[in-house]
Amino acid sequence: IDSPEIFGLHPNADLTFRVKEANSLFETLGETQPKGGGNDGGISREDTVYDKATELLGRLPEDYTEDDYKAKIRKLGGMTVPMNIFLFQEIQRLQNVISKVRFILTQLQLAIKGEVVMTAELQETLDSMFDAKVPHFWENTLTGDEFSWRLPTLGLWFSSLLNRDDQYRTWLNNGRPNSFWLTGFFNPNGCLTAMKQEVTRKHKAEKWALDDVVYHTEVMPFERAEQVKNPPTEGIYIH
Repeated sequence: IDSPEIFGLHPNADLTFRVKEANSLFETLGETQPKGGGNDGGISREDTVYDKATELLGRLPEDYTEDDYKAKIRKLGGMTVPMNIFLFQEIQRLQNVISKVRFILTQLQLAIKGEVVMTAELQETLDSMFDAKVPHFWENTLTGDEFSWRLPTLGLWFSSLLNRDDQYRTWLNNGRPNSFWLTGFFNPNGCLTAMKQEVTRKHKAEKWALDDVVYHTEVMPFERAEQVKNPPTEGIYIH
């Protein structure tokens, strides 16, 4: 096989190609294996997925009520605070994910019982859950745009959902955290922009302009977020 360098590519291009080829092979093998019911008294695919859906529904966070979280945000300073606006937008997006997952899981259980039609979307969800993969429509919109976050397995994806929900509810109920899990946001850049807006307003007397403010990063000696007892005097801690 010709070296990628012949075509002006980095040598790692060959490694990337081989990894993708191997993953594609395993995905094809998984998709073509028999999908019939269990034999000799074994549990069928549908029963396995039904039980998994019941488990996930039991662990799924409760819905965010707009009036409730708006009232809590008002106690945090209201929608005139840039970080509060960012929190409001993040909660709206997470609620969309929670609602969609709850609806699809509920419909999937009804379809398995034969009470509603097993649509192509529900069938794809069933197949993905049985293979411990994230259903396509939990991560993407109908047009293929990113709807939530992309992770390789269903377990990791759902754990991320719970962790994101915990960060938002802790912020709502206990006030702004001392350190933010930056990659746990839908829009991490929005968090940094809101922080810049707050810093700029803090220096209004010095006539600071938002466009002139630049990011400055310092590595702190903390090993865990729990060790951060107080927020910085200016800016935010992230982990």
